[in-house]
Amino acid sequence: MRLSDFWRLMDDEFGSRYSRSLAGDLVLAELGDRTALAALSGGVDPRRVWTAVCDAQDIPHERRLGRDVAPRR
Repeated sequence: MRLSDFWRLMDDEFGSRYSRSLAGDLVLAELGDRTALAALSGGVDPRRVWTAVCDAQDIPHERRLGRDVAPRR
């Protein structure tokens, strides 16, 4: 997963403002008691960070791939 995909998923699920706040404030045990921002800055794969955020926030599995977007024509 690219970093841009991580932020798109975060924004889709939490909104653009809250996603930034959540990424900087929520400490995730799965990531060594670091925030999402600290983990990403430390080189942790964005997919692993996204999964940790989803687990901590009880995001249902059916929403973890983001919302469906119609392809451009």
